[in-house]
Amino acid sequence: MLRRLVLRDFVIVEALDLEFGPGFTVLTGETGAGKSILVDALQLALGARGDAGVVREGAARADIGAEFDTPAVLRGWLDEAGFAADDTLLLRRVIDAQGKSRAWINGSPATVAQLREAADFLVEIHGQHAWQSLTRPAAVRALLDAQAGVDTAALTERFADWKAATDALERARRDAGSAERERERLAWQIGEIERLAPGADEWTALEAEHQRLAYAQSLLDAARAAQTAIDGDDELPGADALAQRAIDALRDVAAYDARLAPVIEVLQGAQAQLQDAAHTLAGYLHHTELEPDRLAELDARMSSWLALARRFRQPPAELPALLEAWRRELAALDAAADLDALDAAVARAERAWRDEAQRASAARRAAAPALADAVTQAMQPLGMAGGRFEVALLPQDAPQSYGLETVELRVAGHAGSTPRPLAKVASGGELSRLALAIAVTTARRRGADAAATLIFDEIDVGIGGAVADTVGRLMKQLGGEQQVLAVTHLAQVAACADQHLVVRKTGRGGATVSEVQPVSGEARVAEIARMLGGAHLEGAVAGTGLQHAQAMLQQAQQAAASPAPAAPRRSARARS
Repeated sequence: MLRRLVLRDFVIVEALDLEFGPGFTVLTGETGAGKSILVDALQLALGARGDAGVVREGAARADIGAEFDTPAVLRGWLDEAGFAADDTLLLRRVIDAQGKSRAWINGSPATVAQLREAADFLVEIHGQHAWQSLTRPAAVRALLDAQAGVDTAALTERFADWKAATDALERARRDAGSAERERERLAWQIGEIERLAPGADEWTALEAEHQRLAYAQSLLDAARAAQTAIDGDDELPGADALAQRAIDALRDVAAYDARLAPVIEVLQGAQAQLQDAAHTLAGYLHHTELEPDRLAELDARMSSWLALARRFRQPPAELPALLEAWRRELAALDAAADLDALDAAVARAERAWRDEAQRASAARRAAAPALADAVTQAMQPLGMAGGRFEVALLPQDAPQSYGLETVELRVAGHAGSTPRPLAKVASGGELSRLALAIAVTTARRRGADAAATLIFDEIDVGIGGAVADTVGRLMKQLGGEQQVLAVTHLAQVAACADQHLVVRKTGRGGATVSEVQPVSGEARVAEIARMLGGAHLEGAVAGTGLQHAQAMLQQAQQAAASPAPAAPRRSARARS
């Protein structure tokens, strides 16, 4: 439920802090006072598109904050997105004078897309032009699909798979000649490299072994010289012998000065390392050979490798990867040229889509009568007594991403007439009343994922008289189940509200600003009288207007105790 709305420098609102309660709340005011500005602000807090035009003239930024009770179904989403999941949900949106936007959820930075995701669990807004959606096939279909619980995402995905498979088959047929030439080229290139059979890391190993064998004589000579320097020869003692001589010299006098003992230990360590090095060099000399035959073999293989690398303009080390890439390309060409396999893939994709489409059709056929009956009942007290509403499913000539049929709304405005397509037979007033009937019907869906707050933004345009009384009672009754906010120009609707907010324009410092105040008692009677047309009346006539307004409020309170004509509870939520 919406608890609070805070605005700073939004359009013509300088500062506003509104608290909302449960039940039915109305916003009224003179034409142009800015009644719908509050709805626009709330929509921005819920992720609607905004620009610099929403910033009050002369201000640096517009700041909108909305506080909700956190619905249980949103807690898991908040945890997954990294937001604090408290009992209170705080949404904030700031738009600066350059049009840049920032958003927060429970004090943590958020994206506008995340605001929109949260909005689906919080608010349903039915706008004053809701009737326009009744003439758009996509919106009508979405209305029925929401009632039927159709997974349109799965249906669209299956259709995309079918189209992709069909496109692949058509490409294969169209490009058969060029594909065969490309296949022959790849097969020849693969054969050239396969004759070499390069190993994945072979080139690095070949380079290392070739370098070792090419310098084998120099390596042997250096190893012998190092061994001689350690072990010595017939003419000169080696480093090992010299180290031993130094140890012996110090050992003879070490007893006279303890400071020489560490020096002896160092020399002994050095002598041990020299002996280890001499042993290693001896083994190296014993096992190292010149291997001219192996060197010639390496020269030949590396020459072949380099020749292929130059031919295909690749570094030698990349030949194994190039071979694997060509093999994958050839496999893809073979698969693309397999018309039988592609035909089978198209058939599988079509079956998958048709299965999903038939499930959608069955759900739509089951839901259409229920939706039609619910809206028909809602129409009766809205000045269309005896009228009938139908939801028709019309087969498509060609398959579409949304299924096997389109949806058409039909209406008979009075008893005895045959339902015909809505756009052809309904007047503007009838369209508004139908939109209201559908909005009320679909809003009655109660479930774990139903939004707790409903907003009707001047959806009652074109309605008056006894019908307006019924609309007010319907919204009052809805307010007993969900929080309902309505922007209205009808006194009959306003009289039924639990909370009444009045929007007024005032001048301040040479600028026009919009203010919102809750009214009750005499102030509310005066506002109802103004809505009835008594704002500029004087004397006894004005007094009569106030009496009429007082009587209307009393009648609304009495009517609240009796049931209002209402649509059945079995319906689905839909956005108009």
